[in-house]
Amino acid sequence: MTTRTRRTTRSILAFAVAFLIAAGFGSAFDAQAAYAATYVPISGTGSTWSQNALDQWRKNVAANYGMTVNYSGTGSSAGRRDYIAGQVDFAISEIPFQTSPEDGSAPEKPTTPFAYMPIVAGGTSFMYNLNIGGKRVTTLQLSGDSITKIFTGVITTWKDPQIAAENPGLALPDKLITPVVRSDGSGSTAQFTLWMSKQHPALWNSFCAANGRPSPCGLTSQYPAPKFVKAQSGSLGVAGYVSQNYAEGAITYVEYSYALKSGFPVAKVLNAAGQYVAPTGAAVAVALQKAVINTTVSSPDYLTQNLEGVYNSADPVAYPLSSYSYMIVPTATSANFTKEKGSTLSTFANYMLCEGQKQAEVLGYSPLPENLVRAGLEQVARIPGTVAAASECKGPITPPPTAASGTAGAGAAAGATDVAASADGALYDANGALISGGASGGAVSSPFTLADSVFGPQQFVMLFAGILVVAVIALPPVLSRRLKRPGTKIPGQ
Repeated sequence: MTTRTRRTTRSILAFAVAFLIAAGFGSAFDAQAAYAATYVPISGTGSTWSQNALDQWRKNVAANYGMTVNYSGTGSSAGRRDYIAGQVDFAISEIPFQTSPEDGSAPEKPTTPFAYMPIVAGGTSFMYNLNIGGKRVTTLQLSGDSITKIFTGVITTWKDPQIAAENPGLALPDKLITPVVRSDGSGSTAQFTLWMSKQHPALWNSFCAANGRPSPCGLTSQYPAPKFVKAQSGSLGVAGYVSQNYAEGAITYVEYSYALKSGFPVAKVLNAAGQYVAPTGAAVAVALQKAVINTTVSSPDYLTQNLEGVYNSADPVAYPLSSYSYMIVPTATSANFTKEKGSTLSTFANYMLCEGQKQAEVLGYSPLPENLVRAGLEQVARIPGTVAAASECKGPITPPPTAASGTAGAGAAAGATDVAASADGALYDANGALISGGASGGAVSSPFTLADSVFGPQQFVMLFAGILVVAVIALPPVLSRRLKRPGTKIPGQ
């Protein structure tokens, strides 16, 4: 290697070192090592309702902080039981601990002090699989009465006059409806049955009584399973069943995120204002303005929700089956929960309440309003070994949409008797109303994917540093060969 080559190599190397020091690259490596040493693994079980959001957030903190958060979507009921038994560090549920479980089991009384922390909002949707003339229907509209009759066996075919009246633009097929319900104890079942018990009590109580449940029935996490329903475990189970080709005619209740990820449509639901609305993030945010939150800090049910105002919201854009999901966190140490675990759990919880909310809507959820983010941060501060959240964390606020977005939608033309496909694949009825496809219409879902982490400044530094290292290794031989070419004048010779 010539003197000139060595000088060039030393210059590049010196610049690379200076750049790494100035950019804090060394500290980035130190931080990653510290993350691995500081954040002990934590585990939780519970709801599948919010699992899509939770899984994305777990991937993010694993990639960015080296944090291991294990989670199993076993259902809200199982999650609460696991927490009581001390088998997990946290649980996820859409409903609080039950003092009088509907199955007659012992009251749910944790021995470890706890707090409820809201993590995300969303809509319980009605995902369905229905075709007309070989084309998938994407503009179905259903009233609450029709939904309740479907899931209690009163309405059994898609051509029922009541459904036809709500969808006058569709030539509905004379096909049996297959209601798909949860086989496990779940928060989504609890939310759905609570809604039916408040909005359509006669239908719900009659169904319960006919299936060996007490009447009045009220909320239940375990859906009665008569022969006309198909029971599946977990949100993935019910959504997965409905999305199969053999399941044409099926409908299920599931968090909107699962329908969105499956690419299947959900029904627009008639709200109290007389409008058919889809469970979008904006429609959920508007509806939840009517939620009554327990604000008594000393109450064990602090921050839990009363949704009767949501069900009856007069706002034309409100989605009536909107609610929150909660993380149950320890507020004291125990034999299985240490301050070291509390440090990890609080950091993860702060991430969910701050950065995580920015991804809520694309995942099929609705971000928490600022007041619940702040209240949630107060709960995080009660976790033993807690790590304070960044002072700038306030949480995104979803602006109320305009009334125009809550209109009844397409498919409302009367007198339809047959259907026709256009050149672009969209399906229209005899009066020109859209049934499926096209650029407008009903609540069409699109599959989503998110990266595990964001390409930010630290990743840029690493990439640029890598380029410099390659240059240090590769340039000297190239320069040496170039300087040895015939006719090349080498200084000093």
